[in-house]
Amino acid sequence: MYGMLLEAVQHCIQLEYGEDVWKEILKVADCKHKVFNTHQIYSDNLALELGQACCKVIGGDYNEFIAYFGKCFIHFSSKFGYDATIKATGRYFIEFLESVDNIHHQFSFTYPKMKSPSMYLTDVDEHGCILVYRSCRPGYKYYIMGILNQCAKDFFQLKLNMKVLDECSSATCERKQVLITFRLNFDNRAYMLYKKKKEIDKQRLAKLAPFSVDLFITLFPFAILMDNNLQIMAVGKKYSTIWNHKENCINKDVNRYFRLRRPKGIMFSWKNVKNLQSVIFEIECNRGYEIFDSKELNVNKKIKCSNKNYLLLRGQMKHISDVNCIIFLCSPIINDIGELTSLSLFLDDLNFHGLSREMVLAGWQHNSKLQIMFDKAEQNAEELEHSHELLDQWKKRGDDLLYSMIPKGIIDRLRSGSSPLDTCESFSSVTILFCELVGLQSQTVKETMEVVTTMNEVFSAFDQLMDRFNVYKVETVDKVYMAACGAPERTTNHAEIMANVALNLLETSKKIKVPSGNGVEIKIGVHSGPAVAGIVGIKVPRYCFFGDTVNTASRMQSSSEPGKIQISLDTQKLLPEGKFYMENRGPIQIKGKGTMLTFWLLEQISANA
Repeated sequence: MYGMLLEAVQHCIQLEYGEDVWKEILKVADCKHKVFNTHQIYSDNLALELGQACCKVIGGDYNEFIAYFGKCFIHFSSKFGYDATIKATGRYFIEFLESVDNIHHQFSFTYPKMKSPSMYLTDVDEHGCILVYRSCRPGYKYYIMGILNQCAKDFFQLKLNMKVLDECSSATCERKQVLITFRLNFDNRAYMLYKKKKEIDKQRLAKLAPFSVDLFITLFPFAILMDNNLQIMAVGKKYSTIWNHKENCINKDVNRYFRLRRPKGIMFSWKNVKNLQSVIFEIECNRGYEIFDSKELNVNKKIKCSNKNYLLLRGQMKHISDVNCIIFLCSPIINDIGELTSLSLFLDDLNFHGLSREMVLAGWQHNSKLQIMFDKAEQNAEELEHSHELLDQWKKRGDDLLYSMIPKGIIDRLRSGSSPLDTCESFSSVTILFCELVGLQSQTVKETMEVVTTMNEVFSAFDQLMDRFNVYKVETVDKVYMAACGAPERTTNHAEIMANVALNLLETSKKIKVPSGNGVEIKIGVHSGPAVAGIVGIKVPRYCFFGDTVNTASRMQSSSEPGKIQISLDTQKLLPEGKFYMENRGPIQIKGKGTMLTFWLLEQISANA
């Protein structure tokens, strides 16, 4: 019902603060969902993120907003008739609190992915009670406080005051859970009078003569009697007809033959069973084909064995104070006649005083069997979610690889339906940089590996600089690194950006040590001019640059010197005046270009100079 919570929050905020405020909250929370749906699955932290966004947009205390979400949920769910369920739980607030787990269990068939919390009471007096809250969702303490306050007010006309006594986490079950102990203060005198009257009536009945346990387990042929160490004291008469164990189960640990299936997420312990007497229990009975794995005794597991090996029992745990033991009053859960015979049972074995016979004869599908189906569906859904997560991871890796070959803007155009030929564009002015690693010699295999390691370290550092300055890395060929600015993203100050990149490349290379102990030497060439760029290739497509500008930039690099940056006259003219120190190198002979006037780019002029 987490989706209903988010839907309730949306409805209440829109109603109280307006549509514009809600849109701003979604924006601040960076929420991709614009509308919430009750049956959709959302992140467990989404409501908390919306609470933080409410603080920033509306203003106020974060905890108060989370508690407000609880009130929103009660008001919103009441419109769908859920208030009738709450009102029907009992005459008193205490009875409602004792029935919360059973309510959640019934709702789980409508919301099979619901991660419902659990509650039980430890102490009840005239001034309130102590409630233990357990949930796999951390951070919802004030939310549950808001829900309980609103329920007490709307349905039981009580003013509730809550105090946190203890808060801790537990990892003894399948999932890590948060345990919070609350003290609930409210006027509970009416319930205590009602309880006292029941005790008086019970004492009157106590005058009846006691009867033997043998008669009791005859009346409840599938009952289980346990002592405070969870040792089996007695079992119902009908177990003898289905029991295939060679050994006797009396005075043995109940976990050896029975496994707790519901309530979920708790250990099968004396304390838990005693505290949850108002909750419906479901237990799997091992009929003797195999003994439960000791590692799984206290953990709820999905049913993987065939149904004929296990009998599912459903009923209530009752503490008998006179002998300090607990009896499980239960009936077997049978789907149909066919399943009845496969369990070595007959209609005569089922209770006359219950509805077991009518359910079997009518072929009625019991909720517990539906729960098994839901469990299997949930397991499949979890596997599907895991597959989607892996798919997202591999998609991200694929995108990263794709973006290393083709600019993101071009990829987005192709995904929107543009043809690869449409990516070929003419740019009136771009700046191209070539950088070559020099002095790295290799004659042996070991030396070659050292060179490759050094190149990988250098080029990785260069890649980070390109990302920092938003410059496109075109490619690396052998020991040469090529980058472009002004394409595919057009910008007017491409020459200035590339000049800063070149100076940073030079500085970065000095910090990287080669096996000889010296810094890496590089020589850089930069040229600006018109160029054509676009995708080339089908099997391994790349975003490439063409034109005389590329050739000239390559010549600037090859005719440069180690540790220096040579730029052409065209680049020098595009650099803003007064921002860089440059030295006129004079006319030099460039292969294939003739005589060209070039400059050494020395450093950037400080703003304080």
